[in-house]
Amino acid sequence: MTPSLIRPSNEVSAALASGRAVVALETSVLAQGLPPPRNLEAARALDAAVRAEGATPAWVAIDAGVVRAGLSMAELDHLAMPGVAVAKVARRDYPAVLASGGLGATTVSATLWAAAQLGIEVMCTGGIGGVHRGTGDVSADLLELARLPGLVVCSGPKSIVDPAATLERLEELGVLVVGYRTSRLPFFLARDAGLALEHRADSALEAAAMARARRGLGISSAVLVCNPVPDDHALDAAAVADAVTECARLANREGVCGKAVTPFLLRCLAEVTRGASLEANLALLRSNATLAAQIAVACAA
Repeated sequence: MTPSLIRPSNEVSAALASGRAVVALETSVLAQGLPPPRNLEAARALDAAVRAEGATPAWVAIDAGVVRAGLSMAELDHLAMPGVAVAKVARRDYPAVLASGGLGATTVSATLWAAAQLGIEVMCTGGIGGVHRGTGDVSADLLELARLPGLVVCSGPKSIVDPAATLERLEELGVLVVGYRTSRLPFFLARDAGLALEHRADSALEAAAMARARRGLGISSAVLVCNPVPDDHALDAAAVADAVTECARLANREGVCGKAVTPFLLRCLAEVTRGASLEANLALLRSNATLAAQIAVACAA
């Protein structure tokens, strides 16, 4: 039974009721992850990519005391506008932000939770959080992947975390990590984190078969499908590592902490790489949206 405070749009409700493909999408990438007006460009591109493959996009956000699943382009535009106060919402933050009656944009953990409540099998994002270097802080994304069902398409862990520690924690938590047409762990802006993966899928049909097997067995953790950033936008892994080190030093010096760390580091990376990281981010988001929709369609079939 869907909680009363979660309200899918009419379009999403109709798609779910008829068994058609639906893809859940996070909104924090629009409100906190990408600068304007590129965030609006991403919203339109991802929405169009999902629809082009025959699936329905279900953007998840909080507005006026309810969790919304399925936003119009006008609502996405408002969410992504400069100057609009939008809370960054992880799964743990739902009660506080709902009670405030304000606007909230969902991270991976919050979006995956909402998708699970509605029975949406497939979710799309850019990169997941992970184990942060030095501090050992662990993103809520990993814990929700371990205890919520579904399939998440991403480009591996964000380039600002420790990939080896993140992969080890995912394995420890029982999350199946699958490379899409690769046997190496993608690393968000770079195609290879230097780590081997045990499992791979070479088509959307193969990934969908894994999702069906997970569901059939009643396994409660998610399947994480890692799709490398398109080759023509990929950055050199060593150059990314140097840029991350520089940005982390700046964040430390300025006292950036908590939820503000990831947006700060992503903005810094865009500056240090002269925009290359931003273009790579947009390219991998579009690629992931297309793949997620293809998998969702295959699951529905």
